[in-house]
Amino acid sequence: MIEASNILPALPEIVLAVLGMALMMVGVFVSEKRALPIVSGMTVAALLVTLALVIWRADGRLLAFDGLFVTDEFAVFMKALVLIGSILVLFMSENFISREGMARFEFPILVIFATVGMMMMISANDLISLYIGLELQSLSLYIIASFQRDNIRSAEAGLKYFVLGALSSGLLLYGCSLIYGFSGSTRFEVLAPMLAEPGVQASAGLIVGIVFLAAGLAFKVSAVPFHMWTPDVYEGAPTPVTAFFAVAPKVAAIALLLRVMIEPFGALIDEWRQIIILISVASMLLGAFAAIAQSNIKRLMAYSSIGHVGYALVGLASGSQSGLHGVLIYMAIYMAMTVGTFACILCMRRNGRMVENISDLAGLGKSHPGMALALMVFMFSLAGIPPMAGFFGKLYIFLAAIEAELYTLAVIGVVSSVVGAFYYLRIIKIMYFDEGTEPLDKPVGRSLAIVITVAGLAVFLFFLWPAPIVDTAGLAAASLFPG
Repeated sequence: MIEASNILPALPEIVLAVLGMALMMVGVFVSEKRALPIVSGMTVAALLVTLALVIWRADGRLLAFDGLFVTDEFAVFMKALVLIGSILVLFMSENFISREGMARFEFPILVIFATVGMMMMISANDLISLYIGLELQSLSLYIIASFQRDNIRSAEAGLKYFVLGALSSGLLLYGCSLIYGFSGSTRFEVLAPMLAEPGVQASAGLIVGIVFLAAGLAFKVSAVPFHMWTPDVYEGAPTPVTAFFAVAPKVAAIALLLRVMIEPFGALIDEWRQIIILISVASMLLGAFAAIAQSNIKRLMAYSSIGHVGYALVGLASGSQSGLHGVLIYMAIYMAMTVGTFACILCMRRNGRMVENISDLAGLGKSHPGMALALMVFMFSLAGIPPMAGFFGKLYIFLAAIEAELYTLAVIGVVSSVVGAFYYLRIIKIMYFDEGTEPLDKPVGRSLAIVITVAGLAVFLFFLWPAPIVDTAGLAAASLFPG
């Protein structure tokens, strides 16, 4: 018999999984033409119900399933971001799916199961539950990446992601096995006090295990040198899928990386900090310089996301509560900026066909002034130019690095941010100062217009009322540092 103490902490995940299985039955028994709109609407409703449950259950740290699963303020904050990202992407993708020959009810259901996996990752309190959540997410994402079966680029994106994802899972499992072999446990709550005991020296085998574990997780956040799948998958996957990849799984993977490094291995920060600093610097520099030569806006956003992961890892490298506070604020702002940018990319159509080249934005300031204004706000924010939200995200991160005396890392972050501003500002220059040969199609869909407007206002007006995000992120970060 399952105890209530196990059900209540994991209630949002249980409800969402059950609703996902129920929607599979709905899709099968409803006529093919009606299946997608019905299942999509019910999926959004299911995610909203789950979001309400996540917020409702925000009442301190609770364990379930013999300590394999934990829910706390950190989990609530990151799960809320993941669920909001999934809802927005489904809201944005409705017209695209119907128009591009992807009108199958399985798409929103796969988003549900991927979201369940992400929520399990965020609440993982054991290396085993970590892997189960990670694989549930990954298996769903492999299929979503290649969902446009008639498009060779989509099939190629799914195959590349699957092959490299399998490799990263192997690295992660090997790391988990080494950690278990040299410590005797996979439980975070057992590992943490064991490694924090005075005079205890971590064995070389355990350190190697942490390195492999960090490598597997670095793949999931697309940090250098495990980023090689990102540009090809972002470019080849259908645009709503790319938006989903850039938002929800990224937030979940960052959350998992933060929990794994701080909770069980926080006492070994001097050992793993070097790894985080290395991949952070490499990600920031590659994201800044590699994007300059890109002509496809989805590939540019891929390198942009790699760079932004590098900035987020600066906060983790500090190893402090203020550093994690900065990361959580940064991920919330990153989600708003990225969702808005991809909503604008979904509006890039000419003669009924999607276009993806940056040059296609020429003349947008005259033909679509509202969309150009919103995209300008997102580009300024991604570049970190005040008073946009992106500036404050980077400010919190770099202040935490300086507080931890990581001066070189902070300087590299600022320099790469300045370099990265070049390609963001180039898009603004193309929109307002280049003459377009043929304008993009009008009008912009209602759902996309709503997402662009809400995201644009959130990014532009963040400085007027940052307290809801900043205060909630502070409580979430503090929950990982109970001492």
